[in-house]
Amino acid sequence: MTIVLPKDYHATEALVESRIECVSTDDALKEDIRALRIGILNIMPKADTYEFSLLHPLGRSVMQIEPVWIRLDTHTYSSTDPSHLQKLYIPFKEAVDKQKLDGLIVTGAPVEELPFESVSYWNEIRRILRYAQKNIPSTLGICWGGLALAQFMGIEKVLHQQKIFGVYESVNLERTHPITGEMDDRFCCAHSRHAGIPDDVLEKERDKGNVRLLAWSKEAGYTIFESSDQRFLVHLGHPEYEPGRLIEEYERDRKLGRDDVATPVNLDLENPANTWRSHRTEFFSQWIKYIHETTTY
Repeated sequence: MTIVLPKDYHATEALVESRIECVSTDDALKEDIRALRIGILNIMPKADTYEFSLLHPLGRSVMQIEPVWIRLDTHTYSSTDPSHLQKLYIPFKEAVDKQKLDGLIVTGAPVEELPFESVSYWNEIRRILRYAQKNIPSTLGICWGGLALAQFMGIEKVLHQQKIFGVYESVNLERTHPITGEMDDRFCCAHSRHAGIPDDVLEKERDKGNVRLLAWSKEAGYTIFESSDQRFLVHLGHPEYEPGRLIEEYERDRKLGRDDVATPVNLDLENPANTWRSHRTEFFSQWIKYIHETTTY
């Protein structure tokens, strides 16, 4: 439907060119529509350039969306323009102080090789997740954000000797699930991570009734799962990525001389094709639909 954005938001024109309808905050207030407030805890490098990656699929949903950009008090955003952060991002307490959030997204972050306890902002993340578990209908964790949700649930990550990097096919395990049910039986998705969760660990958690496993990849393991109370949804891939993002990360890692990062699999670097766009659109659209159907007005 529409994305509610500040009047002078820097990426409005790009969103409109991508057929995403945008409405200013002032105009949205005049409409008799309650937009879903989706908090976005954006910890990605160059946070401002990453925003489009989430706004585009969120804008494909049938609901009006008001993104609420959240910054961490204990994180130094060294690669993001401070004036942009100050203008658009607010602390989590302010985001939930006067009006509830209908959903929350925790993005990836380039810290998956660190123990959670060594991440400077981990305690703040835990406080936010503690609140979200009780007060927000659904929290979506992407890549490291998904690993963070899993760790909060008591499920530990492991480091991979070789980075899970490229485009991998997954099998849809739950055709009756409200979010994954309408996705293809097999679908592709981009991945870019040095850590994950072993299949046997997640299967034991499933057998104990703690998680529901939703998608599995032969090469990348269980890629989508949720907590048994459906409050936390984990996607260990990057459905929001465009192929260029994978190429940028590959070139960055090459410059760093990393020998644990190979060429991204199933991606032609000369003629990269997005083979997961329909998965991205369906996944985010159904997540928003689920939030709408479970939110108490």
